[in-house]
Amino acid sequence: MKPFFKTGRGKLYVGKVEEVLAGKVGRALEGKVQLLFTSPPFPLNHKKEYGNLTGDKYVEWLQGLAPVFAKLLTPDGSIVIEIGNAWESKRPVQSLLSLKALMAFAEHPLAGLRLCQEFVCYNRARLPTPAQWVTVNRIRVKDSYTHVWWLSTCDEPKADNRKVLKEYSPAMKRLLEKRKYNAGSRPSGHVIGETSFFTDHGGAIPSNLIEFSNTKSSDAYLRKCKEAGEKPHPARMPEKIPDFFIRLLTDEGDLVFDPFAGSNVTGAVAERLQRRWVCVEAQENYARQSTWRFQLNR
Repeated sequence: MKPFFKTGRGKLYVGKVEEVLAGKVGRALEGKVQLLFTSPPFPLNHKKEYGNLTGDKYVEWLQGLAPVFAKLLTPDGSIVIEIGNAWESKRPVQSLLSLKALMAFAEHPLAGLRLCQEFVCYNRARLPTPAQWVTVNRIRVKDSYTHVWWLSTCDEPKADNRKVLKEYSPAMKRLLEKRKYNAGSRPSGHVIGETSFFTDHGGAIPSNLIEFSNTKSSDAYLRKCKEAGEKPHPARMPEKIPDFFIRLLTDEGDLVFDPFAGSNVTGAVAERLQRRWVCVEAQENYARQSTWRFQLNR
């Protein structure tokens, strides 16, 4: 299979991921992927243009991919998968489908996966959804986060939180400057030493809450889609999410793989961070649009 698009660091293939990985591309990737980062179609009640399954079929489909994906990883590689929330059709009741799918995927007996850590991605600017129950009936609050699950086939996959440090708070900056704080025992039972916080590590260790405001209504990709008179991918990944995990879990030159590329934010971020990448997208129109991300970043 020939790539639909390629750069000096990466390749994008068009086709269903099951079919792509069943051939030479899949065999070439086995044991070489340091990070499989993806956001598969969510188990929504309404069909989307990019394709999505519902109910037990969704759970079975995602579960079946677990051993396929695990086989691609290096011995210390990672899988990071975003799974959005789902709601019962025409009911103000949240579905357990996304959790069932995650459990089925993570516990597949042939995959050998374990959960390294759970993350929550919080969009401060997300529109009120589900609209019927939030803005019309007013019996629920808006659903503004998704879960991101970090899994691996080993207990200690490659990771370094020093590569994703965030800026120190003003209080911590003052502490480092004055070198004074209240040491001693805490109600929690922890004992804080007299010099425990005197070392400047260049930033604070981030939490497993990733916050962003996805308010871009006119970024370069969207402007290009508008100029071309084309409808952009409806479920675009905010760059901050793949950027965080690619920096946390890989080094320059490592291979990143996204089996559900969409508008290929993963590939574009990996390219910018000087990682190698391979991505797969089922629909050619979205794959073609995704090439604009690389042209616009030059």
